Amino acid sequence: MVSVTVKNLTKTYEGGNTIAVRDLNLVINDGEFFTLLGPSGCGKTTTLYSIAGLLEPDEGEIVIGDKVVTSKADKIRVYPQDRELAMVFQDYALYPHMKVRKILAFPLENIGVDKHEIEERVEETAELLDISNLLDRKPGQLSGGQRQRVALGRAIIRNPKVFLFDEPLSNLDAKLRIRMRFELKELQQKLGITTIYVTHDQTEAMSMSDRIMLMKDGRVAQVGTSDDMFHRPKNIFVASFIGTPPMNLVDCTVVRKNGKLWFDATEFEMPVPPRMIPDIEKCVNKAVVMGFRPQNVSETSGESEYGIRVTVRVVESMGTSYLLHVNDGSHSLIAEVIETKAKPGEGKTIKIDPDKMHIFDKESGDAIVNAIAI
Repeated sequence: MVSVTVKNLTKTYEGGNTIAVRDLNLVINDGEFFTLLGPSGCGKTTTLYSIAGLLEPDEGEIVIGDKVVTSKADKIRVYPQDRELAMVFQDYALYPHMKVRKILAFPLENIGVDKHEIEERVEETAELLDISNLLDRKPGQLSGGQRQRVALGRAIIRNPKVFLFDEPLSNLDAKLRIRMRFELKELQQKLGITTIYVTHDQTEAMSMSDRIMLMKDGRVAQVGTSDDMFHRPKNIFVASFIGTPPMNLVDCTVVRKNGKLWFDATEFEMPVPPRMIPDIEKCVNKAVVMGFRPQNVSETSGESEYGIRVTVRVVESMGTSYLLHVNDGSHSLIAEVIETKAKPGEGKTIKIDPDKMHIFDKESGDAIVNAIAI
């Protein structure tokens, strides 16, 4: 297997007027499941297609293993078919007139593999993916999940050095997506092939990836594990994009009263937790953003210095928990609780866990201090 290195990648469209990817650098480790995550238009698919050789960047270098496959400076561009990659597209791209057996065999026939070896590898691949009983069917006779497995088989049978996935689960229903997430990850672990996966779905990214690169406007917002993204977001964008329901964000001003530091959020004041004081001291009289996840908010019947008096607007039953949509007069907030008797229109006090609070610089959006991760 191999690593993939991208150096100073830039890609523009419309004669340079639209920048899709800006000076992007990343290293994907040998055997790693690495996900490019972000909203539509962030540059993740452009990055993937540049690695695949389907797009030629304006600047930068791409190295697969020890082989430079793209270099604008040295005028190197290796054709996609010579990069030892295998790609699975969103729409599977299966030939409708071919039977599954032929679809799997086709990539090997194109490179002149012996017929007997092709037959063996088709059988091995079909068994690995549990599609042996589908070999004599055509794509129109298959379910979405079965077509997905066939597309995977067509990629696997080539013994590539790197797998590339372009939103491969987006056409499946919710239940099947969950099952295919597990099967894809298990397959990748079994084969040990370096995998680059593109998605806009944070749940897919967090549940499957060894590491994630979250992108915004063609730039890298953060690279890290799922825990890094969730517990240690580098900025407000990462904090708000990662997590379901999204993080609560409240504009505050840091003030000093009677020798103590407070967060003044207009509708409520809250003391700065002791662990944060060294970082927040430099922010007195500055605008900051307080962030806290719905899972770290609880109902309380008593008084608390980290409590907020709110009115319940909507209660959503999620089966294993309840989402309380509340308002303190200026801020719409969400609390996720295991049990509740709250009713719409009712007044409540919710409490924030101070150890799970994040503080961001209002102007730059960068994290000043993150929650304590357990």
